[in-house]
Amino acid sequence: MLFFLRARISTKWHCLLAHDQEFYESRRRGRVPNLYYLFTLKVTMIEILKYSVGIDVSSEDLVAGFGLISRDLLSKVGKPRKFTNTTKGFKSLDRWIQKQQKAKSVKLGVVMEATGVYHENIAHFLYGKGYEIYVVLPNKAKRYLQSIGYRSKNDPIDSRGLTQMGIDQQHLEKWHPPSPIMIHLRGLTRHRQRIQQQVTVVNNQFHAIESGFFDDKSVKKSLRATIRFHKKQIKSLELDIEETLKANPLLAAKIERIVKSIKGIGTLTLVTLIAETNGFEHFSSIQQITKYAGYDVIENQSGKSKGKERISKKGNSRIRRILHMPALNLVSFNTGSFPSIYERIYQSSGIKMKAYVAIQRKLLCLLFTLWKKDEIFDPNFISKLSKTSD
Repeated sequence: MLFFLRARISTKWHCLLAHDQEFYESRRRGRVPNLYYLFTLKVTMIEILKYSVGIDVSSEDLVAGFGLISRDLLSKVGKPRKFTNTTKGFKSLDRWIQKQQKAKSVKLGVVMEATGVYHENIAHFLYGKGYEIYVVLPNKAKRYLQSIGYRSKNDPIDSRGLTQMGIDQQHLEKWHPPSPIMIHLRGLTRHRQRIQQQVTVVNNQFHAIESGFFDDKSVKKSLRATIRFHKKQIKSLELDIEETLKANPLLAAKIERIVKSIKGIGTLTLVTLIAETNGFEHFSSIQQITKYAGYDVIENQSGKSKGKERISKKGNSRIRRILHMPALNLVSFNTGSFPSIYERIYQSSGIKMKAYVAIQRKLLCLLFTLWKKDEIFDPNFISKLSKTSD
């Protein structure tokens, strides 16, 4: 019986009971250590390398799992626990994590999925408590769970999967909350984009009625009123953006310097870009920002078979949307080396949109570099940039 307990604990927890003096004393006197001692021993003798908390977030609940990995690279994930997605639930979750984390000096990371806006409150709360937060994209979390054998999907499974992800993945990007002004600008620019999309939809409806056989004047009148209302809202939001920039003169001056140096882009383009990236604060390379915006190139090649290359489109679609018109302007206005880049790619591919997407990517890289270095546009710089970012 004693040998069985010793072997079982050693196998599961890699505990070296042979080095424990109390164990030998108990065995010499013919006594088997009690279960409480064995349980304490198996916990204290693990050399823990890392703790991980995985949180599956919904509008009402948080399902949290807790896991660890030992120095011997053996991992264990416990049973998930449910908390409410409220301030009271956040406090309960914090106490639960503190209770589970036996070794306070060991690194602990909290992994959660970007679930609309429902993850933001818990992310800010735990960040304020000093936790390292990792927010992963839903498609990345989904594919990771599939890769480790999870076929079903529910909250406890997602929680365990995110916990295991925090244990296994060594290069997850830390989440940092954006500054208040960037949060405000992001809200304004996103709302403007949404209203602009609605204007496009209503314009299409109006055009369809005008092009049809039956001309319904009542519907056309209603659609015109809707378009006027939305455009009035857009103008109001643009004024709010201007007022926000006026209240932050240093930020406004930096934006104005860059925008004035590049013929073809407007203030709204750069404001949207910095709002979506928190002023490029946590980006250190062109590769990072292009991947975040979904401009990273995906190859499809195996052996002699070679498919088409394309951009991933897995990143922030709002950045790609706001860069569409400026890309057209840069080519039309003959700005810097952008027209020659466009012509080269169009001649090789025969696809205009592919060439314009390449211009969008170059423009993103350019704006990132100018913002980071606090410089204005130099027409000769784009040719150097094109060589480094191709």
